[in-house]
Amino acid sequence: MISSPREESRAAPVAVVGAGVAGLITAYTLLRDGFTDVQLLTRDAHAGGVWAPQRIYPGLYSNNVDGEYRLSPLKMAHRAQTGPLQGRLSGEELSSYFQSFAHRFLDGKILYGKEVQQIRRDASGDGWEVDVLSIGDGTTETRNYARIVLCTGGCSNPRIPHELSPKAAVAAGFTGPVIHTAQFAERMQELLTCARPATSVGAKFAEEPSVIVVGGGKSAHDMCASLANEGRKVTMVCHNLDYFLASTSPLPEFIRKSRFLSLLSPHIHLRTYFERFLHTTWLGALLVHFIWYCLIESAFQAAKIPKGSPLRNVASPFWSVRANDEGVPRPNGFHALALAGKIEVITPAHVAGFGQDGKSVVLEDGRRLAASAVVLATGYRSSWEDLFDERTLEEVGLNAQPANPRSSHRWSYSTLSNPPPLHPDAKRWSSTVYRGIVPAKNIMKRNLAVNGTGISMNNGYTAEVVAHWISSYFLRDPMRLPDSTEAALAATEREAAWLKQRHPQTPTALNPSYTAYLSFLSWPQYTDDLLEDMGLRVLRSGGNGLTWPFKVIDLDEIGDLKEERDARRARIAFVPA
Repeated sequence: MISSPREESRAAPVAVVGAGVAGLITAYTLLRDGFTDVQLLTRDAHAGGVWAPQRIYPGLYSNNVDGEYRLSPLKMAHRAQTGPLQGRLSGEELSSYFQSFAHRFLDGKILYGKEVQQIRRDASGDGWEVDVLSIGDGTTETRNYARIVLCTGGCSNPRIPHELSPKAAVAAGFTGPVIHTAQFAERMQELLTCARPATSVGAKFAEEPSVIVVGGGKSAHDMCASLANEGRKVTMVCHNLDYFLASTSPLPEFIRKSRFLSLLSPHIHLRTYFERFLHTTWLGALLVHFIWYCLIESAFQAAKIPKGSPLRNVASPFWSVRANDEGVPRPNGFHALALAGKIEVITPAHVAGFGQDGKSVVLEDGRRLAASAVVLATGYRSSWEDLFDERTLEEVGLNAQPANPRSSHRWSYSTLSNPPPLHPDAKRWSSTVYRGIVPAKNIMKRNLAVNGTGISMNNGYTAEVVAHWISSYFLRDPMRLPDSTEAALAATEREAAWLKQRHPQTPTALNPSYTAYLSFLSWPQYTDDLLEDMGLRVLRSGGNGLTWPFKVIDLDEIGDLKEERDARRARIAFVPA
């Protein structure tokens, strides 16, 4: 029997790079769709990505709650709404879940300890050559693949300011360790050893050297709390802190797990009348911003943060993608420890460098802080920079592209009036990754895709829908797609213009492997767009004209996407691959 071109296509080797949530569900989906030679490559010894065991430390927990951050093929053990985390998912739980998923569904398909060092086109231009380092024995081999899915995320390559680098510390004679948050778990004991327990109080306590944490994001919060709970003096220095949601009791599911919060965040197009009312009328805009004000003020009150506290210097809840979901504030959590004086928060402020005495850091305003160690919560750079040479990055379109200053795309939403200033890097650069999944310059080849590039408030649901989109794209299923490279570039220019207007202070091209497309709170609208691309049903949570914004979103509603795609493919005549 002669195999069809589609069957031959499924037999060609596919590499999935990265074993986090995006890599796991992508490999699983491709295998279920009949791709017979799927190899998941990871440099780690365990699955989980940022939740792999070696990255877990005491006090690490997710912004997600029971029922979220999972994948539809595998249920997650129910977490009670009581107890220390009040329904929050701990790092240990997530690590165990993803390892269970890998063992159950991908046994023998994950190649552990395999670090991808270089990816380039093969001689034909239609496939890929991949240089892979075996960490165990140090040998390198070149593997060939017909298709590649990059699931390397944006939290693997630390971004370290030159003036705060270990090299700068040595030059200044600083004697304590300088680490990035990516190293925190493996070097936590070193931090505890060099930072002696704080035993004094009052003025003497203020004079003691501190572990200086540079940055105000989620990782900075967790690490400050972890060190403070170990009895160490900690000082956070940042421009501002992540905003957060909190309440005196767990939010009801019809608020926390529904589309309610997503409807308060405008999307590139407004699918429903209710969304159009909220974001294009003056009354709707007034209501949206008032609700956001109430949510943040209620969070401050739940955490008992007084007016005038530096803890109130948070990123904008409407314009920013920096958010934490604290749930019910915990007595050993970041905010409670800061209010108790166990964590000092200095904001707005910036660390300019190390003091020449070898025992301090210096702020931009000239203040000097005694330091026993420095933890850099300064973010990450793109994970793609080290995988491709500059020529391939440019040819494929994975790198930052010059922004079009004459773009005419504008959205006259009432909620988007009076925005903060555009970030300088957002003025200069744009990402050209279509839908945050396919590099526009390479879209016609159907041999390269990415998953996990966009910040989402529900990573499991988003990554799973993206995985199905990628599989349909590789299979050349009938989809709503640009019909040329030029059309794809035009579409990504429009998407880039939208993101600059929606999140003007977030330069999406600065780390495109993490911010190529910012669905964030509007992730339900984004995943509906992807489902619609595949010709599948949207607004899956159900409800009527009054109740649909408050219907709980559950992963089970996308559990049959493969069967739905198969049925649609069978109904529609198309040209085989």
